Amino acid sequence: MLRQRQNVFYHDYTVNVCAGAEAGIGLDALGPVRRSMADPLESKTITLSCGKLTTGVTVKPWTGILMLRNLKSPETYFQAAFRVQSPWTIDNPDGLHPNETLILKRECYVFDFAPTRALRQIADYSCSLHPDETISPEQSVGEFIHFLPVLAYDGSSMKRVNATDVLDWAASGTSATLLAKRWESALLVNVDDLTLRKLMNNQRAMDALMSIEGFRSLNDDLEKIINKSDHLKEMKSKDEKPTREEKKEMNAEEKETKSLRKQVQEKLIKFATRIPIFMYLTDYREQTLRDVITKLERNCSRRSPA
Repeated sequence: MLRQRQNVFYHDYTVNVCAGAEAGIGLDALGPVRRSMADPLESKTITLSCGKLTTGVTVKPWTGILMLRNLKSPETYFQAAFRVQSPWTIDNPDGLHPNETLILKRECYVFDFAPTRALRQIADYSCSLHPDETISPEQSVGEFIHFLPVLAYDGSSMKRVNATDVLDWAASGTSATLLAKRWESALLVNVDDLTLRKLMNNQRAMDALMSIEGFRSLNDDLEKIINKSDHLKEMKSKDEKPTREEKKEMNAEEKETKSLRKQVQEKLIKFATRIPIFMYLTDYREQTLRDVITKLERNCSRRSPA
């Protein structure tokens, strides 16, 4: 395609296909690429790679990389991207000043066919560098893009994208409807014995939940679930083989306990689905669920008096 008559711009480029067994394995694939460049200051090359030369190699003349593969891992993504970041300099360029260094490559670029994916990789990778919850995602992304600026084409010019825009655009790949549905997932609500015991032992949390319509009998439900669960464990721990009547009793209690757990879980999920609405109504930008619970405008979730 690049050799077609209308693509005059690419006629001066040598295309290296660095893929398959013929290209070599590991560093063996690097030799043909360097030889095709001859004098990098005079030649123009494009290297097509399918997983080769993306880690552990240095090709100084490379000044840009075009991501065409749908990489999911931020580490793999940036390992490949950093190949073009290798400095390209010449010491003592005129042969008369040994302490002088000529910088041949001052800029390098990463182009991505999937902008939302690229921004999501930046957001995930930069936030993983700062696991400390006291640092906001905006701060983490801001520090990262200070050294790796993100440029966007805005109609007629290129402009730098700030940290807030990176996070907003990275999240825009998920529709509001799908995002809201995630709050309905049963994975968000754990109703095992340990979690229910912790909830029961937190009187402040129990009082807050039982003040909500639909949770009036929560304490009784939790006690019933835990007592029946303890009784089942006690029956199963006996050395003697259970009788037919005991098996029947155990099956009945297991079904009842499972049903009660599901009822409690459904109530808590129903409560969790209100959180996105609360976040929408507040002026504060919440970063984590902890912010939703502890930060501003707590009265927003309270029912107004009639």
